[in-house]
Amino acid sequence: MRDMSERVIPLIDERQRKIGSHIPVIPAQLVAPNGLLADTRGRRLHDLRISVTDRCNFRCTYCMPKEVFDKDYPYLSHGDLLSFEEITRLAKIYIDHGVEKVRLTGGEPLLRKHLERLIEQLASLRTLSGKPLDLTLTTNGSLLRKKARALKDAGLTRMTVSLDGLDDAVFQQMNDVGFPVGDVLDGIEAAREVGFENIKVNMVVKKGTNEHEIIPMAKHFKGTGVILRFIEFMDVGASNGWDMTEVLPSAEVIEKINSVFPLTNIDPNYPGEVAERWRYLDGSGEVGVISSVTQAFCKDCSRARLSTEGKMYLCLFATEGHDLKALLREGKSDLEISNAIAQVWSHRTDRYSELRGSPELAGKAKVEMSYIGG
Repeated sequence: MRDMSERVIPLIDERQRKIGSHIPVIPAQLVAPNGLLADTRGRRLHDLRISVTDRCNFRCTYCMPKEVFDKDYPYLSHGDLLSFEEITRLAKIYIDHGVEKVRLTGGEPLLRKHLERLIEQLASLRTLSGKPLDLTLTTNGSLLRKKARALKDAGLTRMTVSLDGLDDAVFQQMNDVGFPVGDVLDGIEAAREVGFENIKVNMVVKKGTNEHEIIPMAKHFKGTGVILRFIEFMDVGASNGWDMTEVLPSAEVIEKINSVFPLTNIDPNYPGEVAERWRYLDGSGEVGVISSVTQAFCKDCSRARLSTEGKMYLCLFATEGHDLKALLREGKSDLEISNAIAQVWSHRTDRYSELRGSPELAGKAKVEMSYIGG
């Protein structure tokens, strides 16, 4: 295993790069949404991921390395953030286009003050079929012991916790702030205690860093009802020093687990689900793998992303955003904003994972994951 005390990361300071952004065009003829919005490849809009803060109390090397995201980093001011009312208004407009699932992300979303108020507002919304939203959240788990009850009472449906290993030295090295793994595990237990049943744990696997944690993680969560998912180290953003040599293919992850705990492949929960699902043969639960590098999953992607400052992005690896906050604060009507969103999505062509490494992508700045969530 690589000496984790030595790390060479070719960093690009995102403060020196410009991500393209423009205000979406509102069509001259406005049309009421019908819940059937599709892009140029026939991909329907179904999921909305909302980043509620660009701040985080971890400095994970694959997301917000401290060499870039330091005390002098120009984080967004409170006035630059979408208000809870603005977020809820946009969510309602997206629902009219067929969105049924909303995920709150960050940064670390639990750092956003009074987040449970936003959850209450979103939980009151209904899909076009009259059902409650599938309302979920991704968190590093550091504040879960304190926040779990309030999140549950506010109406949060599910949650995903990021956890990159059980060995404390490995975990602290990866979060790069010395946060102990025991506190995250305690947060997961707190969530279970207050009644969260659909908990997922995501582990980013970096070859040479934490792949030896795969089996211990599988053993720990096996039989608990918590679904563990392994994510290939991605070339997201511009600051994480991504190198293909640090990618452990998901196929190898499954091989490792299957050699100890036999698995069988199972069907996805819904079309476009990015995680490939595997069930333990003894019936003690399941694991998943997200092959973000070795297997492109663009063809069924149904996700729009709303950044911390109110820009609509069409891909995790996007190079430009569409400024919806400007429309909100210029006083545009819901129908006008709805048509602007439809205009953007209907022209969507994004398929980064299928084009990774191609000349047409060379030199293009990608938005940081902390602005649009993972």
